Amino acid sequence: MTTADAFHASPPPLAAPAVRITVRQALDLPVLRRGLPDVVAGEAGLDGPIRWVHAGEVAYIASQLRGGELLLTTGMGIGRKAVDQRRFVATLADLGLAALVIELGSTFGELPDALVQAARHHGLTLVALTREVPFILVTEAIHTEIVNAQYAMLRRGDDVQQRLTELLLAGQGIPDVLRATAEIIGNPVFLEDGDGRLLYHAGAVTEGIDALDAWKASSRPGGRAPWRAGLASPVPMGPHGPAGRLLVLPVAGPMDEIAEVALQRAAGIVALALLRARQEEELVARERGNFLADLAEGRIAGAHAERQAVSIGFRASGELVLPFAAETAGAARDATWGLVLRDVGNELEAHGHSVLTGQNERAGQLLALVGLREAGAREAVADAFARALRTATDRRLGTDEARIAVGEPTAWRDVGPALRLAAETAASAVALPPATWHDVRTLELQRLLWHWRDDRELRDFVRRRLGPVLEHDRRRKHQLLPTLEALCAGGWRKAEAARMLHLNRQALYNRLARIEELLDVDLADPEQTLTLHLALRALPHVDPEA
Repeated sequence: MTTADAFHASPPPLAAPAVRITVRQALDLPVLRRGLPDVVAGEAGLDGPIRWVHAGEVAYIASQLRGGELLLTTGMGIGRKAVDQRRFVATLADLGLAALVIELGSTFGELPDALVQAARHHGLTLVALTREVPFILVTEAIHTEIVNAQYAMLRRGDDVQQRLTELLLAGQGIPDVLRATAEIIGNPVFLEDGDGRLLYHAGAVTEGIDALDAWKASSRPGGRAPWRAGLASPVPMGPHGPAGRLLVLPVAGPMDEIAEVALQRAAGIVALALLRARQEEELVARERGNFLADLAEGRIAGAHAERQAVSIGFRASGELVLPFAAETAGAARDATWGLVLRDVGNELEAHGHSVLTGQNERAGQLLALVGLREAGAREAVADAFARALRTATDRRLGTDEARIAVGEPTAWRDVGPALRLAAETAASAVALPPATWHDVRTLELQRLLWHWRDDRELRDFVRRRLGPVLEHDRRRKHQLLPTLEALCAGGWRKAEAARMLHLNRQALYNRLARIEELLDVDLADPEQTLTLHLALRALPHVDPEA
């Protein structure tokens, strides 16, 4: 049965955890120690688990077993002939018996050589009891240990489920459930969709070991990863699609019995959350957004950036990438942003572009990387991205307002700083008039002033240079600041300012004279106009009255 066939629309059943004691632990129980057990073959199997205990004295005992049992016998059904003894051992070994325990005395004074050699050949753990012990007491003792261990594990599982359920009831989402699960297990947890695509992962990683690398290594072409490296539990993704799965890999350390229990419980909680809120797109956006934010903030080294990007869905199409950032208007749930980003990605990929989009840590800011085959394609790709984003935000959010910043074509080793530059440029461009997209190379001053927006010196500077005009405009109907801004935007050419303001020259000169009087400046002096230019550019980012 595949994970996709396991179940579709209902959460997985919470099966009892497979808690067992080992052969070594069973031999240490007082009831068996009284029999002076002697391990004569298969020492390597002493740490194997015991599923159950069975006692029997017939030659066909294997037909009554399922594997994993500790078999107690006096040897009556084994037979005296060497060929029968070898056949008896081979059949039990093929079945996967945990251990064969033979009480010496009534049938064998000592174990026959053929029996011992056969056990060694097949790797079957063979134990001789040199003193008589009641088999019923052995059975009760081991079964009690197994049942007690299962009960204790079920109690721990109930505690885990209560903790995860409380997170969901408190309004937390799947990322919070996965983080708590990873904390309980002590290893990273990965949520995949039905096609094997990584939706989200959580959990701290040991120094020197990358969780995404471990996840990628555990996968195989086609998207269905074998379970050889960790534990997995199926998770339905919807009523029609194939089931995904919740996977834990032993990246930070080995896993104990609670890992299987916690994973089962977490899978049920995640299934309910997905069925309730359909958070797949949100998770994709969050996972990719976390990666892009970490990249922009320098938390991911450039040397590892491309490998991690490929792990979460980026299909490299060249040696260069083009960084994008956008400040979008309006508010929306994470799931809606996920739909926006999906639409953008689908549109660009339909035109042959590899793209990775995600939401930044701050609501409303989007980050993206687009593969670039050649630097000369920058403008065409930037136009395509801008069209796709505005179409998606208009469809999903009801607005196409966005300030989009486009960085320079960048190699992967330098993509982090380039992405951060684009993010800061997009944030600073909110104060600018709308444009198809903004070029980071032409907005260095704007970005620098935005970066200093909380600096007291900058606020005081704006107040000193523009304060009288701002005060004038608060008191009077006819505003002077738009005239000063038009003059600045026109390169301090009066004819250009008059054209932009639809004024005749005399009306413009009257306003300029009033501005010069209020600010005590000479608008023909390049040094003073440069100072005013800086103050005007900084004004949207500061509050002179603060």
